[in-house]
Parts: sequence; structure tokens; C-alpha cells
Amino acid sequence: MKTIAKICTAALFMFASAATIAAEAPMSVDGTTYVDAAQAKALFDQGAAFVDPRRNSEFEAGRIPDAIHLELKSAFNEAALADNVQKDEPVVFYCNGAKCPRSAKCSEMALNWGYSKVYYFRDGFPAWKAAGYPVE
Repeated sequence: MKTIAKICTAALFMFASAATIAAEAPMSVDGTTYVDAAQAKALFDQGAAFVDPRRNSEFEAGRIPDAIHLELKSAFNEAALADNVQKDEPVVFYCNGAKCPRSAKCSEMALNWGYSKVYYFRDGFPAWKAAGYPVE
């Protein structure tokens, strides 16, 4: 019995570890330009579009000013993005930092839809806010 309990405990630990790893945002997304907070702010100052794919409650709790909210699971699709950003315009995707893979997923999808100036802001809103940049 103790052996079965140890095996079950080990299996649960491995499953929990795998789930944690799967939720981690990738360091880069092929075809995009990775940006840190300072580079994202420079793009913001140049008028680049910022797309926030976070949940409604997260978006309402705070966001980069004028960010386009296209929640990944309910609102993010090719037509919605096209309604807000032209395929040759710079677009920055961000979410909740290293533990949030949504911006990576959206970046990949935008590339597949033909967007050519895709910026991946992996550190996202937490880094933006920590840098003291404007929020709403």
C-alpha cells in the first residue's frame, strides 16, 4: 500500500510540474520581435497598437492606455484583429507576464494571418506597471 501511495504522489507531482511548465509563456515567438518594457514604451510613444488578450476582469483591473481588448477565448479572431489593426502596422501583444501564454498564442496567430510587424511583449502588464508607465 505504501508503494502505491508513493507512486501516486510522484505521479501527481510530475503532473503538477508539467502543468506549471505548460502555462509558462515562451521566451520568444518565431517571426516576432521580442520587446522588453522600455522597447514596448517606445512603440507606445510611436502609436503602435497594443492588443490585450487577457480575461475581461484582468483587463478591467488595469491595462496599458488605449489597449485593444480582444479576449483570447471569446473575442480574438482574424476579423476582430483586422477591424483594429492593418496587417502592415506594428502591433504589440501583451498579457500578464511570464506565467501568461496568451500574448504568445495571439502573436503566432497574427503571423499566420499575415501581420508583418508583430511585437511580443512577454513581460506584459506587470513589467509595464513596475516601470512606472501610464496605466488605466
